[in-house]
Amino acid sequence: MLLKSDSNRAGVVMTTSLELPTLRRAGGGLRLSVLALLLLPQLGWAMSYKSGDHVTLYVNKVGPYHNPQETYHYYTLPVCRPKEVRHKALSLGEVLDGDRMAESLYEIRFKENTERKTLCQLTLSEKEVEQLREAVEELYYFEFVLDDIPIWGFVGYMEESGFLPHTHKVGLWTHLDFNIEYNGDSVIFANVSVKDVKPVPLDGVGGAVPVSGAGGDLAVTHTYSVRWFESPLPHGRRAERLRDYSFFPKTLEIHWLSIINSLVLVVLLLGFVIIILMRVLKNDFARYNVEEEGACDDLDQGDNGWKIIHTDVFRFPPYKSLLCAVLGVGAQFLTLATGIIIMALLGMFNVHRHGAINSAAIVLYALTSCVSGYCSCRFYTQIHGQRWVWNIILTSTLFSAPLFLTWSVVNSVHWWSGSTQALPATTVLLLLGAWVLVGFPLTVIGGIVGKNRAGNFQAPCRTRNIPRQIPPQPWYKHTAVHMAIGGFLPFSAISVELYYIFATVWGREHYTLYGILLCVFAILLSVGACISVALTYFLLSGEDYRWWWRSVLSTGSTGIFIFVYSLFYYRNRSSMSGVVQSAEFFGYSLLTAFVFSLMLGTVSFCASLAFIRYIYRSLKMD
Repeated sequence: MLLKSDSNRAGVVMTTSLELPTLRRAGGGLRLSVLALLLLPQLGWAMSYKSGDHVTLYVNKVGPYHNPQETYHYYTLPVCRPKEVRHKALSLGEVLDGDRMAESLYEIRFKENTERKTLCQLTLSEKEVEQLREAVEELYYFEFVLDDIPIWGFVGYMEESGFLPHTHKVGLWTHLDFNIEYNGDSVIFANVSVKDVKPVPLDGVGGAVPVSGAGGDLAVTHTYSVRWFESPLPHGRRAERLRDYSFFPKTLEIHWLSIINSLVLVVLLLGFVIIILMRVLKNDFARYNVEEEGACDDLDQGDNGWKIIHTDVFRFPPYKSLLCAVLGVGAQFLTLATGIIIMALLGMFNVHRHGAINSAAIVLYALTSCVSGYCSCRFYTQIHGQRWVWNIILTSTLFSAPLFLTWSVVNSVHWWSGSTQALPATTVLLLLGAWVLVGFPLTVIGGIVGKNRAGNFQAPCRTRNIPRQIPPQPWYKHTAVHMAIGGFLPFSAISVELYYIFATVWGREHYTLYGILLCVFAILLSVGACISVALTYFLLSGEDYRWWWRSVLSTGSTGIFIFVYSLFYYRNRSSMSGVVQSAEFFGYSLLTAFVFSLMLGTVSFCASLAFIRYIYRSLKMD
């Protein structure tokens, strides 16, 4: 819902667009300044106060309760505001998270209680009353921030009861009780309550004071109280207090059943690959390595005919540059995901700092660009690729181009609706500068290093000039069947954990089970590698040597299952609705599925390549 006029929207957006420093330096200096802005500290330093010191309360944003990514500036509502709105300087992660903190009129003094103090008196026009009524009916909540501690509460109160007669009551909370806990000279925790407070009706029934001679205008008085409580919890552990309390319902817990299910699946798959497949290979080796003449007469019989294609199995595939770009970007995201999880395990993401993971992800994405360039160009050179410059360009744009396209659509929708999720111009320039001045140059440097250190492909068998004809394959060895099998099994290993990840990204939860996440991530990669090896063996046993792209697509199809699950989550596991939230959800869910396809496709290809080199190196070739 659009909660402000065009003029108000422009004023808010223009003000928030000045929150980040502008880029004025050029060349290497500008590159350093971009890195400095990206590496803004995300650690919450302890603020010390003396009795009576002013504690600033920032108002942040409002939005529908069921649409976490649909947020608007708090001052877009007809509420108490200062004459001049002054915004707090925000980090990159906070801006990406939709934060737009501004100073409020609340006068809060350290360890000084306040009772029923008047904040302001407002005369609401009929249009403003209707605006507030719509916000309350859509369950709008607000977010304040005090000493980096988020404070949540509902804008108003709605009650529906009875059938005949049906009653529909809508009220506005005009009094807030702030409960703040402290230890020594620092703030530990804060929340807001409306206990024993009656809302001001907005449905024209009592409570609100009509203004004489002003048509449908209403006069309301906003008040607040502040109460301080001493806490035994030290400042270094105040994140525990925030985790124990939640304005939003908690659904995350340690889910051992899903972990055990995933572990059992991994054990079964590993047993299948190691025991069954190795026994089959042992029989193959014993049969293929017989030195007597005539022992090769029956090689064309049965399903185990993978030795026959030893002169074609290392025939380089079509679309070399695209394949290498997929492997390079997949390796980059494997590095990035591992780095994020390890940083989280080390406690580097403070719960009280908004957008810390967002900032870390952007920094790591820029710095790990060298990994994608190195892996892509190195393998491209090994398989005799000639257009290495084009390969570097393709690698650098394989993900960034879809990301920019998706962001453009989603950001346009947010801008049209006036949401705070629409990025200011300075933030867009900052991110663009990070890619142009850090990400792309590192991709080029990594590509050059990879090209110079490529070496030979090291194929155990020589490839003949004329390709061998591939016999007709049964239906269960077609690409679609392999993609269904290779995508479903890894997805089933993470399906339960995927719900909790979605509840964190698209909900209100704070994900803290990073140890479990690391285990599930390792399980996912292990299952993908095992499935890839098994499917590649079945493919080669049918004398089909087109395994290069097949290995990438078979397990990379897990991304398709993840996107289908996102549709299920949106429809059956969430209450999200509206154009703004839907554009955000489906746009970035599609990108997430693409990232998983890249990562798992890379793991699948590497596992298949190592397996093929092993089995053909173990054969006695003439």
